[in-house]
Amino acid sequence: MKEAMFYEPLEDKTVNCNLCSHRCSRIADSKRGICGVRENKDGKLYSLVYGKAVARNIDPIEKKPLFHFLPGSRSYSIATVGCNFRCRNCQNYDISQLPKERGIIVGQDVSPEEIVSAAKRNNCESIAYTYSEPTIFFEYAYDIAKLASKEGIKNVFVTNGYITPEALQEISPYLDAANIDLKSFSDDFYRKNCGARLKPVLDSIKLYKSLGIWTEITTLIIPSLNDSEEELRKIAEFIKNEVGEETPWHITQFYPTYKLIDLSRTPVTILRKAREIGLETGLRYVYEGNVPGENGENTYCHNCGKMLIRRFGYQIFENKIKNSACTYCGAEIDGVIT
Repeated sequence: MKEAMFYEPLEDKTVNCNLCSHRCSRIADSKRGICGVRENKDGKLYSLVYGKAVARNIDPIEKKPLFHFLPGSRSYSIATVGCNFRCRNCQNYDISQLPKERGIIVGQDVSPEEIVSAAKRNNCESIAYTYSEPTIFFEYAYDIAKLASKEGIKNVFVTNGYITPEALQEISPYLDAANIDLKSFSDDFYRKNCGARLKPVLDSIKLYKSLGIWTEITTLIIPSLNDSEEELRKIAEFIKNEVGEETPWHITQFYPTYKLIDLSRTPVTILRKAREIGLETGLRYVYEGNVPGENGENTYCHNCGKMLIRRFGYQIFENKIKNSACTYCGAEIDGVIT
């Protein structure tokens, strides 16, 4: 265990947690917050997952998905158990919901130094905090990120965006990129499907961007829940007007899992329509995810329209970007691209 950051001890040995936007208040002695991995022990809040890696993999950065951050590179990807959301469609529910559903903490003891060493040994240009929710293992991620930065390794959050401003500002000097889920533009959706609220996510996305962290947005389109043209247009307009037209938007196909097994896969026609909406709104880069071979995963120049990166799934077969510019017309291509 490690004493948590961002908590307030109170006189009666209860504590307030200010790590994520739930801001769990008056957590009693021997009780945990909503995430299930931060526990009050005699008036002090502790992280139960520090150094407890439940998953470690070498992934293409495109799997995060990040298409404009070191494309073609490898990312050392780690997670602990736990999450501050309870999404009914979670594809990693076996690790994200384990502490809440079964009350147990599992994971292999791996120090921050070992994580950074493994990333270097495997020629990974970045470390991705992913699979579950990096906010809930903040202390672990924070210590790893500081060490990684010293070694020239980048740090990436794949996140639901429910971190508090004070926590994000603390880690921002060491955080280089993030893919943030914008699951819906409906507060009702967030409350019913995720156990959260919309506004803190919107505020967080804008803060990530303002802090200079390269940001990409993902929306998983779930049939009948968030697939209306009106909602998709609201998301696209928010990204363009509040985050920036250069911000990539990944619209991905849902498949039945966890507690939403009664719904069907997202039709490719809906993904295609969402991409059209994004481009019509003025976004420069809109991608279709989970449907390899449909051409919606390629990168096109926002100026001349030429294909610059040809992808199939997580693999790059052709890259026509040189010195962050289109080799056809010379336009700057946004992101961290060499």
